[in-house]
Amino acid sequence: MKPRVQITLTPLQHNNLRLVAIHFGANDNVKNHVMAFDDVRYSKTYSTFYTVYHENVINELFDHFRDKGWYVDYSGFKSNTSKSNKKIEFKDNYKLPSLNMEKLKELEGFKKWLQQKRFSQNTVHTYVEVTGLFLRYLESKDIASLSTRSIEQFNYDFIFKTKKSVSYQNQCISGIKHYFGFKGLTTEGIEIERPKKDKKLPTVLSKGEVRAILDVTTNLKHRTLLSLVYSAGLRIGEALKLRPNDIDTARGLIKVKSAKGRKDRYTLLAPSLVPLLESYIAHYRPNSFLFEGRSEEAYTQVSARQVFKKALSMAEITKYATLHTLRHSFATHLLESGTDIRYIQELLGHNSPKTTMIYTHVSSTNLSEIKNPFENL
Repeated sequence: MKPRVQITLTPLQHNNLRLVAIHFGANDNVKNHVMAFDDVRYSKTYSTFYTVYHENVINELFDHFRDKGWYVDYSGFKSNTSKSNKKIEFKDNYKLPSLNMEKLKELEGFKKWLQQKRFSQNTVHTYVEVTGLFLRYLESKDIASLSTRSIEQFNYDFIFKTKKSVSYQNQCISGIKHYFGFKGLTTEGIEIERPKKDKKLPTVLSKGEVRAILDVTTNLKHRTLLSLVYSAGLRIGEALKLRPNDIDTARGLIKVKSAKGRKDRYTLLAPSLVPLLESYIAHYRPNSFLFEGRSEEAYTQVSARQVFKKALSMAEITKYATLHTLRHSFATHLLESGTDIRYIQELLGHNSPKTTMIYTHVSSTNLSEIKNPFENL
C-alpha cells in the first residue's frame, strides 16, 4: 500500500510575528500543492514553508490538504491536556487509536465500492473519513460487533457531546450505513433517528454590496471568478470545474457539466461579462480548466474562499457571507426582478421547487408590498 502523505503544522515565531510552519517529506507533488495555498512562502532561515497565522488559517490549511486526502497533524496548535487524564479526547480525532493494516485495506475497499456507485468525490471522502473514525472509536471502546447500539454510542460520544453540526451528524449516519452495505450486513432494525436541520434563511447581499465586492477586486483572475459565480448562480465547485469550451458566447450560455446529482445544465452568461472574460482568457490562456492554479490543475476552493474573504474585508462588508452567498444573491435578485421561480429553479439546478422557494422568504420585493400595521396606528 502506498504510504499516506503526512503534513505537520507547527507554530513559528519570527520578529514578533506568529507564523504556521508547514512540514512534509520530499515530494514535488506535495510541494506544488503547498505552494498553491495563498501567501505561502519559504524560509531559508528555518528551512520550511510557512504562512502567517490568523484565526481560521489552521482550518483553511486542513481543508486545503484534505482535498488530497492527506493526513494533517496540527496538534501543535491545540491546548495541552493533562498527561494524567486517561480519557479519549474526541474533539481531537487523531487521539483515537490507529487502525491496523487489515482495517486500512478494508477502508480502501470501501472507498472503491463507493466510487463504483458513482458518489461524488467529496461524498466518498466524507463517508470514508467518518467510517474510519467510527471504526477507531469501536477500537477505543473494545467493541467487537457492529450494531445499532455501537452506532448510538458513537453518535452520543463523538457527535452529540462534542457539539458537531447536524449536517455532520447526518453524514456520519449515512456513511456508516453504507459501510454496513459494503460489508453485506443488514441495516434492518438499525433505526438511528436523524436530527432535523435548522431551517435558516440564506444571507443575501444587495446589488450594491455585490458591486462593491467586484470593484475592490482588481486582480483579473479573481474579479472574473467572482463575477462569474454571481452572474451565473454557480456553486464554487461548479465554477472551478468549468473548461474554456463550456462558455458559449454566441448563445449567451454556460454549460455546467456533472453538477450536483450528476446532472448537466445550462445557466446564463451575462453579455456585459463577456469582455472581462475574453480579456481574462487572452491574458491567462487557460488550457484544461477555465480557472487554473499551478501545473494546470483546477484552482482550489481554499484559494477561492480566500479571494472572497479578502474582497469582503476591502469592501468593508461586515455581514457574514461566503462564496455561496453570491449564488443566493443571484437567485434572490432574479426573483426580485420578476423572473419566474421555475426558471430560477432550472438555472440553479434544483431538483425540487421547494428548494428554490426559500428565496421567496428573503426577497425584499415581496416584503415591501406588505403594508406595515404600524402605519395605521
